[in-house]
Amino acid sequence: MSLTTAKRFTIDEYHRLAALGFFAENDRVELIQGEIVQMVAKGTPHSVCNTRLYRELFKLVAEMATLRGQEPIIISDDSEPEPDLVIVQNRPDDYLENHPQPSDILLVIEISDSSLKYDQDIKLPLYAKAGINNYWIFNLIDNYLECYSEPYQDLKDKFGYRHKLIFLPNETVNLPVFSNLVLDLSQVFPKG
Repeated sequence: MSLTTAKRFTIDEYHRLAALGFFAENDRVELIQGEIVQMVAKGTPHSVCNTRLYRELFKLVAEMATLRGQEPIIISDDSEPEPDLVIVQNRPDDYLENHPQPSDILLVIEISDSSLKYDQDIKLPLYAKAGINNYWIFNLIDNYLECYSEPYQDLKDKFGYRHKLIFLPNETVNLPVFSNLVLDLSQVFPKG
């Protein structure tokens, strides 16, 4: 009896596969812990929430930071997720040299309906392990915002966040790092 193990890829190998045309142009994949993961299709509520959130954050953040939507971030040498939105520090080259890394990231945001368990169980510990201080999930199943902060590692080498706050769609939330900026969630969550 032989055991087989799956091939795990580094970011360099993943980029080489893309350069060789291994992925079709419309393939929606990301590299998570060495595995090439097919991203789920986005439904209408997800798209509406994403559009509204981007519009509101763009008005709030203006020139103080850079918004990146569904663009890669480098978490480790084997993880390059593409979160729905990321707020990163401004950089003169706009990340032409390389994608943002944890030290550049102010806030990672996922919008979750069919991907909720994945965003909570796989991506949350991945972001915590990378030391990303603030992670938000717009939970469209339960219709609230989950705000995670202060990453930690427990004695069994599991990663998570010490703090989880829930904000309802009729509430406001202060942006991490820019605590004077207030996001009105009634302008973000899809109505209906």
